[in-house]
Amino acid sequence: MRFTLNGAPAEVGAHPMRRLLDVLREECGLTGTKEGCGEGECGACTVLVDGEPVCACLVPFAQVADAEVTTIEGLGGDHPLQRAFASLGGAQCGICTPGMIMMATKLPPNSTLDDVRAGLAGNLCRCTGYEAIYRAVLEAAAETAEAPA
Repeated sequence: MRFTLNGAPAEVGAHPMRRLLDVLREECGLTGTKEGCGEGECGACTVLVDGEPVCACLVPFAQVADAEVTTIEGLGGDHPLQRAFASLGGAQCGICTPGMIMMATKLPPNSTLDDVRAGLAGNLCRCTGYEAIYRAVLEAAAETAEAPA
């Protein structure tokens, strides 16, 4: 099956009913996408499909035929959200971090705390809480808003 993975053409011969999460991790070697609950409840496996966040544990691989899939690796490691999570302690145990970041990519620049809370409401963290995560997302949003277009 052909699709675009992190900006590059990809062709993977996995069964069409395999979970996208498993194909990304096991066939594509992209282990940045994490499995939390495996039931679409925690958001740890969030990736973007055609620019929209989805829980990769709920998506059959067949559904991404000819689609564009972006994983945490596709952000390149120097995305403002990745830097802010690292510098402000938003990446705690790390299981929820990729999903939080991928979901946060869809928040508008200059997001407020209420925007961040609402935007990340479907992503669960089982560590010490959300304050460091919210600070990181707000910092990245402010940085993005200040960046020249």
